[in-house]
Amino acid sequence: MKKSILVVDDTRSMRKMVAAVLQGAGYEVSEAGDGVEALELARERVFDLVVTDHNMPRMDGVTLVRELRCLPNYDPVALIVLSTEVNPELKQKGRDAGASGWMAKPFDPQRMLEIVGQFI
Repeated sequence: MKKSILVVDDTRSMRKMVAAVLQGAGYEVSEAGDGVEALELARERVFDLVVTDHNMPRMDGVTLVRELRCLPNYDPVALIVLSTEVNPELKQKGRDAGASGWMAKPFDPQRMLEIVGQFI
C-alpha cells in the first residue's frame, strides 16, 4: 500500500510542485490550502506524513502541528514544516509544538525525498 502524505500550502503552485515531487516518488498525496482545511482532512483519515507551510491564512503551520499532535492517531506521524522562515526561534516553536523537521523554501526535490524517506 502506498504511503500517504498531506501537503499543506496556501500557494497553489507550491502545493502542486511539492505534490508532483512526492507523487513521482510513488507516494499518495492529498492537498490542503491552509491549516483549517488540513485539520479537517486529518480528522477524516490518518496520513503517514504531513508537509506544511508555515505562513498561511486562517491557521499557520506551527498551530497546525500543535493541533495535529492533539489528535489521538497523530502522535507517531511525522510533521514537517516547509517554509521561507528560517528564524531559529520560530523553528524552536515548531519543535515545541511537535514538528519532526523543518525545511527551507525553495526546496531541493532530492533533499525533500531524502527527508521524507527518513520518516516513512
